[in-house]
Amino acid sequence: MTGMKNQLKNFASALVLGGFVAVGPVLAVSQVTAQEATQEQPQFDPDKVVAKVGNETITERDLIYALEDLGEDITQVPLQQRRQFLVQMLVDMKVMAQLAREKGMADSEVFERRKAYLEDRALRRAYLEEDVAASISEEEIKAEYDAIFEDFQGNEQLRARHILVETEDAAQAIVDELNGGADFAELAKEKSTGPSGAQGGDLGYFSQGDMVPEFFNAANALETGNISGPVQSQFGWHVIKLEDRKAAEPPAFEQVRPQVRQRVLAKKIEEIVAKQKAETTVEIME
Repeated sequence: MTGMKNQLKNFASALVLGGFVAVGPVLAVSQVTAQEATQEQPQFDPDKVVAKVGNETITERDLIYALEDLGEDITQVPLQQRRQFLVQMLVDMKVMAQLAREKGMADSEVFERRKAYLEDRALRRAYLEEDVAASISEEEIKAEYDAIFEDFQGNEQLRARHILVETEDAAQAIVDELNGGADFAELAKEKSTGPSGAQGGDLGYFSQGDMVPEFFNAANALETGNISGPVQSQFGWHVIKLEDRKAAEPPAFEQVRPQVRQRVLAKKIEEIVAKQKAETTVEIME
C-alpha cells in the first residue's frame, strides 16, 4: 500500500487548496503553484469526511478516486470549482446508488458483471501504480533518455540581431550607417520598429522554421559577424547581423524527464503483458 499512500500525499495540496490538474491513464499527478509551494500546506487526511449521504460518508480518498476516473475530462471544469464539482458528483452518485439498492439492483446479474469489470480495472490500476511504476529507477529513466538522444541531429541554430524598418530606402540607410562604423545594437534600439529593438535587436537562437523563410535564408547565408543588405519579409525590411552558429542540442534531461519516464513505464507494461499472455491460455472468439 506504500504506492497508494504516496499518491494520496501527492494529491494533498491540490485537494485542500481546491485545485486539480489533469491525470494520466496510470498515475494521477497533483501540482501547486510556486507561490503555494512556498506556503505551509494544511494537513491532508485521506479519511476526512467531506460529505454525508444518509448513513454513508464521502472522504478525501473518494475525491481522489473520482479524479482518477475523470482523467483529463476534469480540465473542462474551472480550476477553482473542481473540488466542489467532485463532491457534488459523488453526492449525486451516492443518491442514485441508494435508489438502485432499494430496487434490488445490487443483487442482479448485470450489476455483478459491472462490478467484476470495475474490480479488474481497479486491480490493474493498483498493480501499475504500486508495483510497475514504483519499480522504475532513476537509472532506467536516464538510460532511456541517453538512448533516445544518442544520435540526436537537430537543425543548426543561428543567433542574430536585426533592425526592422518600413521601407527599403530606410534599410539601406541603416546599412550605410553600419558600414560607417555605427553600433548595431544601439542603432536597433534607436530605429527598429520590431519588439526586439529594446534588446538591441537580439533575437536569441533560432532554427529553420522559427522565422519566416526570407529572414532565415538571409541570416543563414551570412558569415558570423557579417551584416546583410536590406531583406524584405511580410513584416517590412530587415537588416540582419549574424552573431553565432551552433549545433542543435537535445532537450535537457529534467525538461523531458516526465515524458521519458512515461516511455519507460509503457515499455515495462508491454513486456509484462506480453510475458503474462504467453504463459496464459487466451482464446478470442469471433
